[in-house]
Amino acid sequence: MRDGEDTDEALAARAGRGDRLAAGVLVVRHTDRIFAVSYRMLGNRAAAEDVTQETFLRLWKNAARWRPGGARIETWLYKVAMNLCIDTLRKRRREAPQEAAPERADPGLRADERLAVGERRNAVEAAITSLPDRQRMAITLCYFEECSNIEAAESLGVSIDAVESLLARARRALKMKLTARRAELMEGTGHDASSLAL
Repeated sequence: MRDGEDTDEALAARAGRGDRLAAGVLVVRHTDRIFAVSYRMLGNRAAAEDVTQETFLRLWKNAARWRPGGARIETWLYKVAMNLCIDTLRKRRREAPQEAAPERADPGLRADERLAVGERRNAVEAAITSLPDRQRMAITLCYFEECSNIEAAESLGVSIDAVESLLARARRALKMKLTARRAELMEGTGHDASSLAL
C-alpha cells in the first residue's frame, strides 16, 4: 500500500469521485464474503448473486457520500446485503412457500452415509431458515462469516447486547428444533444420538 491509497476508505473516496478502477478493487476485495453471507441467508445461488450485485451497485451510487471515521466499508456492505436479503425473504414468503435446501453430496462417503449427512445438513439448514430474520442474520454473521459480536452489531445496526441476545435466542430455538429429531438424524450412522452436537 502506498500511503493508505489502497485502504477501503481511500478506494471508496476515489470511487465517489467516479474512479471505476477503485470501485472495481472494492468489488474484487469483498465479493466473496458478501456472496457467502447472502447465500447463507437465502440458500439460493441466483438470489445471492442478485443481492451481491445490488450491494455493490449501492456502494457505487453512495460512494460520494462516504465519510471516513464512520463504519468500515465491509461493515456497511454487510448491512446493505443483510437488508437486501430480508427484502428478498419477505418477497419470497409473500409469493411462494420456501423450498427445501438442496442436498450436497460428499464424494468420500458411502451412499447411505451421504444420505444421512445430507438429511442432517438439510435439517440444520431448515432449522436456521426457520429462525426469525434477525436471529438468522446474527447466526450467519457470527458463526458462518466469523464476525465478532462487535462487527455483527455494527452490521445489524444494534448493540452488542442485542447481538448476544439474538444469538442466545437463536441457539435455544435451534436446540429445541433439532433435539426432537436427534434420534432420527443419527439413525444408521453408527453414532450415538448424543453425538449430534446442539
